[in-house]
Amino acid sequence: MSRTHKLKKRTISVDSLYGNRLLSRFINRLMNHGKKSTAQNLVYKAFDIIKAKNLDPLTVFQTALQNVSPRMEVKPRRVGGASYQVPIEVRGERRVSLSIRWLIQAAAKRSSKQYKTFSEKLAGEFIDAYNNLGEAIRKKDIMHRNAEANKAFSHFRW
Repeated sequence: MSRTHKLKKRTISVDSLYGNRLLSRFINRLMNHGKKSTAQNLVYKAFDIIKAKNLDPLTVFQTALQNVSPRMEVKPRRVGGASYQVPIEVRGERRVSLSIRWLIQAAAKRSSKQYKTFSEKLAGEFIDAYNNLGEAIRKKDIMHRNAEANKAFSHFRW
């Protein structure tokens, strides 16, 4: 009998305002020090900014997440004393979590000259990702380029 057992996946409750599980997951990732209401306010203000530009905020959010989510990534594999960067396909859960992480990091990195609040930065990053622009999209492209460059080592995948 093995010591480890399968962990049960926790189900995240739906978002209170939009009824979306993905948005709830984004808010949880954005949350600092357990201050969920602060994270919710930031996201909802960003959605209000998107709404002011005559766009549907939930559609923009979901499309932005889809555009940012990577299909391929590289993982190091040791074969015969040498380490190779082997391209592998990104599975669903990791794909979503990477895209959420990249969107938050890209929004945080935005210059504070153009944007005054974090919710403005977040809205800007959502709109850029929706239009296939911005820092998060650039990060995905770099990852894809890296996987493409190391395609020769794909036979080490197992």
